[in-house]
Amino acid sequence: MVTYEILSEPGEREYNEDYAGAKQHGEDWCFVLADGLGGHGGGDEASRMVSEYILNDFEKCGEVSEGYLKKCFEESQKLLMEEQERQGRAFEMKTTLVALLVSHSTVWWGHIGDSRLYYYKNKKLLGRTLDHSVPQMLVAAGEIKEEEIRGHADRNRLLRVMGSEWDQPRYKLAEPMERSGQETFLLCSDGFWEWIEEKPMQAALKKASTPAEWIAQMQKVILKNGTGKGMDNYSAIAVFLG
Repeated sequence: MVTYEILSEPGEREYNEDYAGAKQHGEDWCFVLADGLGGHGGGDEASRMVSEYILNDFEKCGEVSEGYLKKCFEESQKLLMEEQERQGRAFEMKTTLVALLVSHSTVWWGHIGDSRLYYYKNKKLLGRTLDHSVPQMLVAAGEIKEEEIRGHADRNRLLRVMGSEWDQPRYKLAEPMERSGQETFLLCSDGFWEWIEEKPMQAALKKASTPAEWIAQMQKVILKNGTGKGMDNYSAIAVFLG
């Protein structure tokens, strides 16, 4: 059994450049979240184009495999680069991307940029994707601590995104996870995780019996912490596997 909830809000910005969606093919599921970069008209177009390509393709012919997940990133990247060239907007149409594929037995995911996937087992956090950003690189080098990423001056400086030239694949795929029935996933943009730390995320999850309850509890924390501080668009997809 797969249940989920999607949230996508503009925050304190005029436009929402995030895109979050889900599609089903047979018993398999695909969840996609993207955070557009490059200003209104470019970022939102990029996030929508990449996400809709993946979701529509999955609904028609998707499968839960490494090969198909690679196709999701590579074909949508190709589409975005072609559209940039057609419009002459190479610097305006870029996006992060995180994608989650779920079958009856296996879970795959991949990401590029600083939109994250958190994964839980029995409502305990097991880990998350690592941002393709300057602060995450500084953490890896031992120059700053993990908790310093949120407030870092270079937090929005991304090293890898969809819509930049690749000489080799720039996305990162996780090792597949065997599905046992007690997994929980959170896909979210940086405008979401910026205002809620991992402990409150997990505390809210332990109290929640549905994805909607979990999202609602986290949104309360985000609004409490971020309101009046120029909040970015914030989006999330909560997925419960039963």
